[in-house]
Amino acid sequence: MSINQIELQNLRHLIGSHEITEKKLNFYAENCQDPQIKQMFQQSAQSAGQTRTKLMSFLV
Repeated sequence: MSINQIELQNLRHLIGSHEITEKKLNFYAENCQDPQIKQMFQQSAQSAGQTRTKLMSFLV
């Protein structure tokens, strides 16, 4: 099964969005003083990274 151009563009957009979200959340975690909030940012960044990886798997 192959994807069409629109689906490819949508995947690229979603992958890019998750990459940016992951980077922002990691930045917030690095600059956060509260350990609980820092952990929340780290976990959210990890989740965004996992989702990005999963989305990228549709391209192969």
